[in-house]
Amino acid sequence: MKNMLQTIRQIIHRFEELLTAILLGGMILLAGSQIVLRNLFDSGLIWADPSLRIMVLWVALLGAIAATRENRHIRIDLLSHVLSKGGQSLLSVVHDLFSALICGLIAWHSARFVYFEWQDGTQLFSILPAWIGEIIIPIGFAIMTIRFIVNIPLHLMDRKTA
Repeated sequence: MKNMLQTIRQIIHRFEELLTAILLGGMILLAGSQIVLRNLFDSGLIWADPSLRIMVLWVALLGAIAATRENRHIRIDLLSHVLSKGGQSLLSVVHDLFSALICGLIAWHSARFVYFEWQDGTQLFSILPAWIGEIIIPIGFAIMTIRFIVNIPLHLMDRKTA
């Protein structure tokens, strides 16, 4: 059972990394082509700038998801050097609870926002609905919320072994 869960986890991580790499590569190619088209031919792709904005949003949230996965989010760390191993674990629990609460709130309200965009029929560009580009916001923050919550029992187990 443990091996199957680890395999599923690795597949999810590889998918996240692949999606991030594809989006980042696409951003570089699209932005580079826009520069060439504008500077050499006085033209450009009308859909490129809105696409780049959405791609930046997706890459940023996928990066935040990866940072949460690796427990590498930026945090203000004033107490960990003076606390014992058990105290550090307890501090990590408090940090993860607070982070999960904030990410959960953002996921909830961004889901409401995306739902309203869907209801209003807002267009991103051409015929593409805006909610398709914005759906990464509630999904990304929901994934981060889940990852913070899953970390809490791990920190508590660390505290007991310390």
